[in-house]
Amino acid sequence: MANPGLWIALLVAFSGVLSTGESSSSDTNTVFSPCSDTLVQRSDGFTFGIAFSARTSFFFNNSLELSPCDRRLSLSSAGSQISVFRPRVDEISLLTVNTSNFQPDSVGGYMVAFAGRRYAARSVLAFVANSTYTVTSFTLVLDFRKGRLQNMFFKRDGCASCAGRSSFVCLNNQDCAIRTNNCRNRGGSVDCSIGIQLTFSGTDRHERVLNSWYEVQNLRQYSLFNLYANLRDSLTSQYNRFF
Repeated sequence: MANPGLWIALLVAFSGVLSTGESSSSDTNTVFSPCSDTLVQRSDGFTFGIAFSARTSFFFNNSLELSPCDRRLSLSSAGSQISVFRPRVDEISLLTVNTSNFQPDSVGGYMVAFAGRRYAARSVLAFVANSTYTVTSFTLVLDFRKGRLQNMFFKRDGCASCAGRSSFVCLNNQDCAIRTNNCRNRGGSVDCSIGIQLTFSGTDRHERVLNSWYEVQNLRQYSLFNLYANLRDSLTSQYNRFF
């Protein structure tokens, strides 16, 4: 059962999907909590979460890194916020967290992807924002073995996506960032919604290979940024019409 204190806020999250091959409308996975364990096959929905908080909030006794599903972390008292997604297994998903009413730096500026409890998996800490810079684009890989989630990796592109974009700066030779005061939620003109390109690797419960991460690796010689940006803008504008 999920930690009751974990569900502090469910951020507005959108997803768009690009199929990489075989697809099915059936979803055999009946587990919907990101803090529960499950086995999946291709085209199942898979629920995972992303927690936003201060760097220190993800450590127990300032030394042991734990999953946000672990009750020993005090995320609720730290003002953390959670976004929950349910993409299709082995499809490339373009996920967006709308930041029109949410400032990542206000809750600590870092994020961790997580899923599972007994078989808990979590990503390493990823910097999102502080009062100076905001990173808006990420690639996350979910790695499975025989349908069980094993690892979650944020993949860096070495700032390749910064090329030719004068408004962005390269942080630590890893991430492209924009100055936070240029974001709309800070009075600027740039939509700084957080975008996550999600892919899969490994094998499903039937030991079929999950290929979407390798598809993205092959496509990186082309630009996926414009495709993602157009989809994100479309989804965000649709949300704003209703709210």
